[in-house]
Amino acid sequence: MNPLLSFSRRLLVLAALVLAGCSAMRVVDSDVQTFSPWQGASGAPGTTYRFERLPSQQAQPAHPRDLSQDQLEALAIQKLERFGLVHRPDAALLTVQLRTTGVVQPASFSQGLYGGSGVTVGTGTAGSFIGLSFPVMRTEPPLYLRDLSVIMRDSRSHAVVYETRARHSGVWSDARAIWPAMMDAALNGFPNPPAGPRRVNVEIPR
Repeated sequence: MNPLLSFSRRLLVLAALVLAGCSAMRVVDSDVQTFSPWQGASGAPGTTYRFERLPSQQAQPAHPRDLSQDQLEALAIQKLERFGLVHRPDAALLTVQLRTTGVVQPASFSQGLYGGSGVTVGTGTAGSFIGLSFPVMRTEPPLYLRDLSVIMRDSRSHAVVYETRARHSGVWSDARAIWPAMMDAALNGFPNPPAGPRRVNVEIPR
């Protein structure tokens, strides 16, 4: 076998494997900003906390494809456990408030590069001709705008000791897969995150 041909085939196989691996994952990119004064409390492992809800969150129904407040808090327990925080409502040093909002921008339609309609008449060596042109319409999918915030307070003084927010816009409607990735992004760097706004990418399966 020609060595060059064999090498080319190996490159093609490698490229196919790389593309297959990439197609199995998607990236949830979130814009994150965090403030962590840590006044009177610590985010060290072993720190206890409880959840605190706003009145509007007490009986908040959820869309079948979204998360209820109970499910959101259950998700947060799993995420915070990675940092050693302990969910213990009866002896909490911190209170944790979770909030999510979502807005859907409907699908839109726009003209393509060759928009507009018309009639063209001309002659040539092969005879005369008539041409018709029509506008090319392009459909833009719905855009989902999501916002997730985590606010921690000292349970005694009620002072905010940690605040973080993640914002994401994308075309995926499966919120149950997107919110966990956004929470990972919001808690990126906990308990001592980088200063200033940043973009955090989290890979999840397609």
